[in-house]
Amino acid sequence: MDFPTNLAAVYARIDQFDPVHYARTRNFIQGGVSYLSPYLSRGFITVPQVVARLKSRGIGMEQAEKFIQELAWREFYTRTWFQKGDQIFTDIRHAQVGVENTGIPDAILSSRTGIRALDTHLAIFPQTGYLHNHLRMYLAAITCNVGKYHWSAPADWLYYHLLDGDLASNALSWQWCVGTFSNKLYYVNQANMNTYTGMEQKGTFLDYSYEDLPLQAVPDALIKSTKLNLVFEAPPTQPIKLKSNVPNFIYTHYTLDPTFHQGEEGNRILVLEPSHFKKHPMSPRTIQFILDLAANIPDMQVYVGEYVDLAIQGIFRDHPINAHFQGIREAYPCLAPGLEGEFSSFFSFWNKLAKKLN
Repeated sequence: MDFPTNLAAVYARIDQFDPVHYARTRNFIQGGVSYLSPYLSRGFITVPQVVARLKSRGIGMEQAEKFIQELAWREFYTRTWFQKGDQIFTDIRHAQVGVENTGIPDAILSSRTGIRALDTHLAIFPQTGYLHNHLRMYLAAITCNVGKYHWSAPADWLYYHLLDGDLASNALSWQWCVGTFSNKLYYVNQANMNTYTGMEQKGTFLDYSYEDLPLQAVPDALIKSTKLNLVFEAPPTQPIKLKSNVPNFIYTHYTLDPTFHQGEEGNRILVLEPSHFKKHPMSPRTIQFILDLAANIPDMQVYVGEYVDLAIQGIFRDHPINAHFQGIREAYPCLAPGLEGEFSSFFSFWNKLAKKLN
């Protein structure tokens, strides 16, 4: 799948998206997904903007409910990140049960798990930077619940390569699959995978009933592992040149909305903090994708360094990664800005959100 980086093409993708087809087919690997996640993760478009463009086409809640519900998962995860901070990078509610291994299976890295539907996509994943959400769930289930690996290292590896890598969506989705952010472990068997991927495969380590699958020993294919050393490679940049007596509009790789104070004179600076990327590295391909999106914003300058060292008063959109920024903090765009409190589950959040949206 191609991911263009100009705003007009992204708007066209929203306007061509069919939420009814999505609701019917989204779980199938070849289904009608939106391919908007890389832009949503970067804040290049926002969830309210997407919903507004759907409404402008006469698409109401009844037609788009399943799609909006999936967008709401993203919002639920981000709210959790705002509320819990770095706790989302540890077992957030329950300790992961049954862990026998750390690192990541070599079979995942080499695309040789023996599960063809997964291996086919893993083989090209570092080049594409994208996996269908169902494949991500399959990956988590196979690695952690079948292979009995702790979720953190495989999640870091996935995030490193994803164009749409969102720390909250990634970490909490893995935790949902392994039962540390939910009440049960997510499993997939071969019959389910055949149904949704269009493959026909039998005799694999997944070819059991859902009752028998959790009782199996770790497959031989998943035993050998690697401890990764993922590294952030800082892109080349030019020294920042600041105009005096104008506002400083600050962006991050999660808040790249071209409409943010659009048309106002000011210094526009994308801040890439090495301290952040040391903890949460991204691949050079993902960094280039971010820089290409940032190029849509006129006069954008890229600063690789700590925000505090800029020693300026900035105006920026609120986000968990810039909680330490000093300056003028503007609200994070969400579907229900007045919805307060913590929610014990996504559906407790969705039930209240849906009433507001209706």
